Amino acid sequence: MKISTKGRYGLTIMIELAKNYGEGPTSLKAIAHANDLSEHYLEQLISPLRNAGLVKSIRGAYGGYILSDVPSKISAGDVIRVLEGPITPVEGIENEEPAKRELWIRIRDAIKDVLDNTSLEDLASHSEDSEPEGYMFYI
Repeated sequence: MKISTKGRYGLTIMIELAKNYGEGPTSLKAIAHANDLSEHYLEQLISPLRNAGLVKSIRGAYGGYILSDVPSKISAGDVIRVLEGPITPVEGIENEEPAKRELWIRIRDAIKDVLDNTSLEDLASHSEDSEPEGYMFYI
């Protein structure tokens, strides 16, 4: 399964909104500027996210977008499904021989499990400093 720029940039929007959750609306211009992305492209991505009920738009001079729910309740899988469609690593698995069909199903389920169990809160709170350090061995 290959995730396109739609899915990647859509997740970027949602992570930025999660980081700013509770602080009022965030403009697409600010998100585009902070992540060196095209504001015009982000405008195309926000519409399906809004239509799916994942974000709300706030009009006005200080308007922008906010998450429709707390970041811990929105998964990466929710975002990817809206922008990329169903999660399927292989088309037409029902026509495959049983051994390969079982493999494709296991791969699909593993991908779904990771996406559905990773919340926007998890992604927003991740930092470069949170990488696990190597083991220290003493002799």
